[in-house]
Amino acid sequence: MVSKGASDYLVEALEKAGVRRVYGVVGDSLNGFTDAMRRRKSIDWIHMRHEEAAAFAAGAEAHLTGNLAVCAGSCGPGNLHLINGLFDCQRNGVPVLAIAAHIPSSEIGIDYFQATHPESLFKDCSHYVELVSNPGQLPQILKRAIRVAVAKRGVAVVVLPGDVALMKIDAEVPEWILPAAPVLRPDAVDMDRLAHFLNGASRVTLFCGAGCAGAHDEVVELARKLKAPIVHAFRGKEFIEYDNPYDVGMTGLVGFASGYAAMKDCDALLMLGTDFPYRAFYPEKAKIAQIDVRPEALGNRCSLHLGLLGTVKDTIEAVLPAIKEKTDSSHLKRALTHYKETRSELDALAESGPNSNVIHPQYVTRLVSELAADDAIFTCDVGTPIIWTARYLKVNGRRRIVGSFNHGSMANAMLQAIGAQSAFPYRQVISMSGDGGFSMMMGDFITLSQMGLPVKVIVLNNGTLGFVEMEMKANGFLDTGCDLKNPNFARMAEAMGVRGIRVEKPQELNGAIKAALEHKGPVLVDVVSARQELAMPPKTTLDQAYHFGMYMMKAVLDGRATQLIDLAKVNLTR
Repeated sequence: MVSKGASDYLVEALEKAGVRRVYGVVGDSLNGFTDAMRRRKSIDWIHMRHEEAAAFAAGAEAHLTGNLAVCAGSCGPGNLHLINGLFDCQRNGVPVLAIAAHIPSSEIGIDYFQATHPESLFKDCSHYVELVSNPGQLPQILKRAIRVAVAKRGVAVVVLPGDVALMKIDAEVPEWILPAAPVLRPDAVDMDRLAHFLNGASRVTLFCGAGCAGAHDEVVELARKLKAPIVHAFRGKEFIEYDNPYDVGMTGLVGFASGYAAMKDCDALLMLGTDFPYRAFYPEKAKIAQIDVRPEALGNRCSLHLGLLGTVKDTIEAVLPAIKEKTDSSHLKRALTHYKETRSELDALAESGPNSNVIHPQYVTRLVSELAADDAIFTCDVGTPIIWTARYLKVNGRRRIVGSFNHGSMANAMLQAIGAQSAFPYRQVISMSGDGGFSMMMGDFITLSQMGLPVKVIVLNNGTLGFVEMEMKANGFLDTGCDLKNPNFARMAEAMGVRGIRVEKPQELNGAIKAALEHKGPVLVDVVSARQELAMPPKTTLDQAYHFGMYMMKAVLDGRATQLIDLAKVNLTR
């Protein structure tokens, strides 16, 4: 057995785990690791400008590939910068390994320069975090971290002091590192209970989330036999909305009235791979069953008649033969009719007349959807971009969507686009960015030109933190602190070596997006869009109407009557 550096062992183990790139920012405590990658030439270092961006990029790669992705941060501040991105990875349930470099091992515990306690810092955003205090521990800790990240679908963190990374180690990387995905389904007794639950109901609705990945055909077949409408959460959109004659849209804060109604009107709701958080959207009287691979998700949001631990695909495959095909399709027909009406109303908002002088964000997203490649990858910022993506981006089984859907962090889209484009250099990657999110982490825009990543960034430049502004108004508050004094983002892009296109008239939008998508390198499209665009929830309550009325009264008293006129012009004169 030949001695090797601990960092060489680390890189060799990552190679065997199938890792092809590491996202991060270099630093002295990472020198052993980055130098080992330089010498071995088997793993690419993706040079980011911020460690938070590195974690988001790694999370996007893991989401799209299903494989282990890796990010790294140097000691102290570098570790701290990773945390927000790693929270997103953990809550999205994607396999990410973070290499958190640490101060010299001899200085731990005595308030050394840049000292933190990484084992405590990362505890809340990971399944596993452990300190390697001497090189002999590295093999066991690293292998366990890799297995946990992959098998538990989340974050694992290896804390590695810079001096330990340079020490010698007598160990070989084993042949087997990664576990394969298991077949997981309930036992025969619970399968009988599920069949009895579904066969005994007269109005079944299926509610689908990210756990439906890979189970499209099985879910659609179950809906056919049950004559059940299919509602999806946002994370289920890319997996279940397409080629689906039973689709009645989304529910939730950014959803459709039809999806909301299909869940409220059922007598049996079957939740498939979703831990949808908004309790107000669940039915009050229906019996509810849930299938999920995470025991902590079962019954987490509502009381269950039946909870089953299993993957959606394996469980539905097993129960389908016992499902009796229903003949009464009235519940389904009502839901489909409602969806058709709702979809028509939403589509009408995504048009632009020949004499219009306002660029509506719905129209922007519809055009991007129509012009993008059939296998394009889309990332969308939290805020209003997520609303328009949810409602107007068409999926087809090949397109992918990445976002901060559970963690809800601003500034995710461009960072995730970096990871998507790194993993898929020949696919079209489009970041649907808000001006607030884009400017929050604007430093990594330079990464696009430095790393040669042809990401297309569409910035909805409406001069406000739009979703926050709407929330304030809906609750009767005057919008405060939402204004954004933005530069000409297109000119800024050109100064950074990226093609910039600014669009101020709706008549220019189609040509601008076409030009951006045809350009070989990175592009930023600066779309000066309507500020006061309303995004109505699936069901508007009297309480919401009251609070919005209170906002209008306060606006007049505060001397903001011109804002109300602008609000009316944007939303009523369509």
